[in-house]
Amino acid sequence: MFEQEIEMEKRESSVVPLLLMVALILTIVGLAGYYLIQNRKVLAMDEATKIVNSALSAQGDVTLEFRTGMVKSSVAEKPHDPHYRLLEKEGLIKLGKDTGPYGTTVPVALTDKGRSFLKQISGVSQTRDKDGTDVYIVPVAQRKLTTVSAIKMISPTRATIDYTWNWQTNALGELLDAAGPTVKSFNTWDRATLIQKYGANFYHGGPTSVAIAVNKTDTGWQIATE
Repeated sequence: MFEQEIEMEKRESSVVPLLLMVALILTIVGLAGYYLIQNRKVLAMDEATKIVNSALSAQGDVTLEFRTGMVKSSVAEKPHDPHYRLLEKEGLIKLGKDTGPYGTTVPVALTDKGRSFLKQISGVSQTRDKDGTDVYIVPVAQRKLTTVSAIKMISPTRATIDYTWNWQTNALGELLDAAGPTVKSFNTWDRATLIQKYGANFYHGGPTSVAIAVNKTDTGWQIATE
């Protein structure tokens, strides 16, 4: 009887280390499998597309600002600049004669055609300034994704996304197309001013190619900040 108990204790003492060894092996295999699965994960196309669309949206629309009423010339507002003359040339506003000392104030009126024109454009903002003028901020164009051409995994938590985008213009954007007849009707200096300050651009050129770096964080894939 005594010998049987000793034999049983020996068996039990040998089983415990074996179970511990098996548990350790299973843990190692599980961890290895987890990291293998993680390493094989890639940035999915739908998630990459969502990131790119957010990046394009964050850049905002191109807009054109102008005023109606008694518009006083200043550093910030120049009613003699070509964007006012472009709008007048298209019959959207009417510029009156300069008034005030040294002709510093210009009467600007929105025409009936101008009112109808603005109603066709989504997102137009109109506010009344403290000087009594009405301030219009009119969308011109926005960046639209054409295609995500490649997703390149650098590591399980880093990748680059190659994509192309095109401009999407509205009616005002068509008037401000730098290759269009309206902008081309101005002299070289005024065309440059329209492009540099007032939203004119070659909106119907080829698509623009861009590559952005992204990192995987606890909340998902995000555009890299460094």
